[in-house]
Amino acid sequence: MPTRRLLLALPALALPSRRAGAQAGWAPDRPLRMVAPFPPGGASDLVARMLAEALGAALGQPMQVENRSGAGGALGTEAVVRARPDGLTLLMGSQATHATNPALQKLPFDPMSDLAVVAGICGVPAVLVVHPAVPAATLGELVALARARPGSLRYGSAGIGASTHLAAALFAHLAGIGLTHVPYRGTAPATQDLLAGRIELMTDTLPTALPQIQAGRLRALGVSTPARSASLPEVPAIAETVPGYEALNWYAAYVPAATPEPALARLHQALAAAVARPRFQERLAQRGMLPLPGSRAAIAAYAAADRRRWTDLVLAANIRPD
Repeated sequence: MPTRRLLLALPALALPSRRAGAQAGWAPDRPLRMVAPFPPGGASDLVARMLAEALGAALGQPMQVENRSGAGGALGTEAVVRARPDGLTLLMGSQATHATNPALQKLPFDPMSDLAVVAGICGVPAVLVVHPAVPAATLGELVALARARPGSLRYGSAGIGASTHLAAALFAHLAGIGLTHVPYRGTAPATQDLLAGRIELMTDTLPTALPQIQAGRLRALGVSTPARSASLPEVPAIAETVPGYEALNWYAAYVPAATPEPALARLHQALAAAVARPRFQERLAQRGMLPLPGSRAAIAAYAAADRRRWTDLVLAANIRPD
């Protein structure tokens, strides 16, 4: 299936050997803590709780989820950076914590060097949607319309620097078109204005937008992954019209950089095995998410490439946070 090619940037997708973890000789002696650096109810919190449930039995210790939100995820990230490096405190890292935050603001730490990746968890595709009144049935027609009417098409987002903003800004930048950004205080009010026709388009996570697409209230023109999505197989990838386009809201687990290698190896084995379980993958698929397997080195390389992508965009488009 085309969606199986999604993990294009991960060169080594083999799961870790069980012998490596078995020989590591480390096991947690107390409950573990997973810090979700965003409020309850969001994707970061949801993925953290799914993972905590799956890991309890595998590690022989319960895993508690702690929501520590603020500064676009930076507060929770810093809490894990400063935590004791004993393998018991993990971060639900993401595109926001490791790629877009460092591109948008000066941080008192570097998530790439001050944290060590444990394992990739999943990716959440986005989809570009337009109001049905927009006279564009394809992405090519939307690009042509934007070129004919520079700046007249408005796209909404959850705020300056949000993934919904950057995904649309990247599309405009790579397509060479002028779109007008209308930031909102969250995705919900942006969606309401799009449904009402007060703005013309936006990018949103596929799980959030899918019900409106299926009901015919919004028209999907392209998905943000390099390959088509199984959830919307008839909708092309944006990259089919705008080469090089990719915007994936990804999630991976991290620990403080000084965490001993035996703990890292055991945690990687347990997390990778949890993500590979059919039941976990089924739960991801139900939410429009995709598993993100790979070695620790492959996930780190993917995160670094994603950080470069968004840093380049922020500089080229002169995006400044609120």
